[in-house]
Amino acid sequence: MAEKHYDRAAQDLGNIVNLGHVNVCITDQHLATHYYVTALGLTRDPFLNTGARLMWINVGTAQFHLPMGEPDVLRGVTGLVVPDRGALLDRLTQMRKPLADTRFDFRESNDCVETVCPWGNRINVHAPDEARFGRIVLGMPYIEFDVRPDTAERIARFYREIVGALASVVENGGGRKARVQVGEKQYWYFRETDAPEKPYDKHHAQIYITDFSGPYRRLNGLGLITTEVNEHEYRFKDIIDLDTREVLFTVEHEVRSQTHPLYGRPLVNRNPAQSNRGYKPGHDTMSWAMA
Repeated sequence: MAEKHYDRAAQDLGNIVNLGHVNVCITDQHLATHYYVTALGLTRDPFLNTGARLMWINVGTAQFHLPMGEPDVLRGVTGLVVPDRGALLDRLTQMRKPLADTRFDFRESNDCVETVCPWGNRINVHAPDEARFGRIVLGMPYIEFDVRPDTAERIARFYREIVGALASVVENGGGRKARVQVGEKQYWYFRETDAPEKPYDKHHAQIYITDFSGPYRRLNGLGLITTEVNEHEYRFKDIIDLDTREVLFTVEHEVRSQTHPLYGRPLVNRNPAQSNRGYKPGHDTMSWAMA
């Protein structure tokens, strides 16, 4: 029998092994429940941060962190995968009235359902697609940030040389974007656009990395470390041109080690199709991955 040959590089992740969460402030947990839980069909974490100051929303192996405060708007789009597009559209439609006095909106496209949260954050919701999203049937496969023209190559270089990530530049419908791998079938994209750059507020995104100290030394040498959180976490904000030190884009990175106590924590994901009227025993939860 012929010996099998495998492309071993196809399974490489680089130094970033998981996109953990996106953090944006909100002003009203009631509205957030309408959108994130009822409309999108996600799950409020039942174990941690269940009070009125902060809510965590589970989506597969990732989360949204939603503290109370002046609302943040991520400068780009967050991509989700949920298993049933028709049910999603039904839930979104039902929330038109409860969210009528907010910025909430949605529309269908061939690729996804484009939604807007009550505070203006754009979240595109896709159906599972093994070729594109691997085994994810419920999760957060990407964030796409809007960046200035002629920055994609320099952003990709920053992630390769400073963070140790797998990063390249790909074509984007006639334009270009940097693609940074941040987990298994999880990516950060930095899409070049001519649109005016919006000011940065204080939202952040969190990643887990394998080589925790190497990027820290390089970031610290460049004066980019902004917060020393604890032995498992540090933060930085600016992505820079490594030759000129020009700031190419700003978004706070919450960087955690794989020894962080929360790494790999199992997240509860409910089955939004379950109801008390048509209850099916054994179907309360759902898996984030294909069988």
